[in-house]
Amino acid sequence: MMDTLLSSDRSTVEIAQDLLGCVLQKETHSGLVAGWIVDVEAYLGVEDLASHSYGGKRTPRLRAQYSPPGTIYIYQMRGHLLLNIVTGDTQTPQGVMIRALQPKTGLTLINQRRHPITGVDQVNGPGKLTQALGITTEDYGTHITEGPLQLTQNDRRFPQKIVALPRIGIPNKGEWTNKKLRFVVGGNPYISKQSKYKVNEETNGWSM
Repeated sequence: MMDTLLSSDRSTVEIAQDLLGCVLQKETHSGLVAGWIVDVEAYLGVEDLASHSYGGKRTPRLRAQYSPPGTIYIYQMRGHLLLNIVTGDTQTPQGVMIRALQPKTGLTLINQRRHPITGVDQVNGPGKLTQALGITTEDYGTHITEGPLQLTQNDRRFPQKIVALPRIGIPNKGEWTNKKLRFVVGGNPYISKQSKYKVNEETNGWSM
C-alpha cells in the first residue's frame, strides 16, 4: 500500500497530504519509536526555488533525490538532521519534508533522547523528531519501507481537516516563499510554530 501512496504517478502535493496520519517509525538496538505524521512540506524540485535540486542541480549530497520514490533524503541544517522522503521518479527530484510527529510508541526512549525537553516540544520540529526517533545519516539513501526507518499505514489516522500554509524558513524565494506547500493536521498540538488557541484538545485534529 505504501508503494501506491508514494507512486511517482501521483503529484508530490497529493502525496504530502496523504502522508498526514501515516506512522513513521525507527527500530534501533534501544527499541522502537513511532509517531503519527502531523506536519509536512512539499518541495517541487527543478522549478522550486526553495528546493536543493532547483534548476536540475546534481551533487553527491543530492544523489538520493534522483532515486526512486520512497528513498530517504537526509541533510543537516544548524547541527540538526532533517528527514525528507523522495516522491518523484529518478529524473524528477521532488520530495516531502517531515516536520512534526505525534508520539505513538517509545515515549521512554523519546524522553531519554530529548531530555531535558518535555511535552510537545520533543517532536514538534524536523530536527527534533529525527533526534527523538534516533535517525542518523546511515538512514540516507535507504528505502522508507525496507530499512530500520519505515513508513507504514498500520494504525494510521485521518485528519478532520488538512490546513495548507506557506513553508517555514524560506525567505527571498519570490513566489515560492508564500506558496502554500506546507500541510498540517488542523488542531493537532504537535504542529510546529502554532498558537495554542488553534489546538483541538478533544480530538487533536483526528477523525474519530
